[in-house]
Amino acid sequence: MLKTINALKARQNLGQLLEEVFYNGDQFVIQRAGKSMAVVISLPEYEMFLKQREEDMTVLDEIRKKNKGAKLEEVKADVQEAIGVVRKQNA
Repeated sequence: MLKTINALKARQNLGQLLEEVFYNGDQFVIQRAGKSMAVVISLPEYEMFLKQREEDMTVLDEIRKKNKGAKLEEVKADVQEAIGVVRKQNA
């Protein structure tokens, strides 16, 4: 469950916050003066995020290589076409 907490309460209750993240899978957005400053998530969630990010960057690098020198409008049209195909497959 995503929860929001201010920085002072997070500091005062860090142990409890960590337990809720570790044992319950809760996520916390830490705010200061009403502005979101950081997020606390479990280590497994963070590791999954990093793995997914690496995979996404690999795909983006491949796309960039294949489209080097292509016009932006052509790339956009190809992307929209591919999205349409995937959506039809998943419908």
